[in-house]
Amino acid sequence: MIEIAIPGGRSLAIAHLVLDVNGTLALDGALLPGVKPRLEALRQQVQVHLLTADTHGRQAAVDAELGLQATIIRHGAAEKGAYVLGLGGEGVAAVGNGANDLVMFNAASLRIAVLGPEGLAAPLVAAADVLVRNIADGLDLLLYPSRLIATLRR
Repeated sequence: MIEIAIPGGRSLAIAHLVLDVNGTLALDGALLPGVKPRLEALRQQVQVHLLTADTHGRQAAVDAELGLQATIIRHGAAEKGAYVLGLGGEGVAAVGNGANDLVMFNAASLRIAVLGPEGLAAPLVAAADVLVRNIADGLDLLLYPSRLIATLRR
């Protein structure tokens, strides 16, 4: 678990990290640089969940590379939100870039929007707690919580 006390704000106890795959962790179905070692480090602290529509048909290779099993989303944004709610919502950090991540963001206690190589859906900007320029920066916020504290303190 990652525990973060944000001065002037709230305390977070993150037990689950829910990640969109395509556009967030991967480009055209291939992992982005730096993702694998960061997720390996985070798996020591939280349970990592991958959600994807498998747009590029390469999720099995991504799963094998990461040693994880993604949940394939067949019914869009509502299914992603239901997944996060099924984990309890509180204690969930959600990371994504697409419009179909909005319901997932609204259900999570910490929301990190990634401006990656596929861009970032505008509705996520307003729903996010933090906007990062790439997935490495987003994962590093959880690996180095003082960075998150510095951004979210009031």
